[in-house]
Amino acid sequence: MSRIDEKLIPIIEENKSLKLKIEAQQKEIEYLKREKRNNNIIIFGVEEKEKTTLELMDMIKKTFKNDINIDIEENAINNLYRLGKRSIQGNKPRPVCCSFVNGWKKNEIVKNKKYLKEIYVTEDYPKNVLAKRKVLQAELIEERKKGKIAYLKYDKLIVKEMDTTNEKRKKETSSSPHSSDFQPKKQQATVPSKANRANAFDVMRMRSNSLTNVLTNKQQ
Repeated sequence: MSRIDEKLIPIIEENKSLKLKIEAQQKEIEYLKREKRNNNIIIFGVEEKEKTTLELMDMIKKTFKNDINIDIEENAINNLYRLGKRSIQGNKPRPVCCSFVNGWKKNEIVKNKKYLKEIYVTEDYPKNVLAKRKVLQAELIEERKKGKIAYLKYDKLIVKEMDTTNEKRKKETSSSPHSSDFQPKKQQATVPSKANRANAFDVMRMRSNSLTNVLTNKQQ
């Protein structure tokens, strides 16, 4: 048994290292998939009447310009195509995947998507993430009803308590009396007016005249 254990130890260690490598590779693959979709948006509600990709691009550019006043240059779009197979009835348009060269234009559209009128925009998530977000939607609503800050970040639910410290500080500062209310009012410094200054000069002149008269009388 001891000999068997000695032979099994290196095999067990090798299996552990292989598992760690596989986990690292899976994480790397998930990261690459996420980065590939990071600059994409999925557009719903675009009428499927285009004959070429250029016509589809013109329709989308006009919609973004009219609804949210965002200009999209042709060199800003990396790829544009419909998702899925066309239905036989053709009454429901297929969603459009729009891939941008960088995330700047995509983020600008996502921030203003609530102002879109005829179309609806979402970020591009894989199926497993969409399933998780759908499950978390009910928890998101419940947390918001409790008065908490809740939002979905990729496939996770982020919940934060309301920051009431700033409001308390504002109330305390507004209700507390100002320090100036306790300080005694400073006595106003009396500034001599022009008339007082003139009277002072007259007094000085009278004193000087009286001194000269005394001196002259002594000399006599």
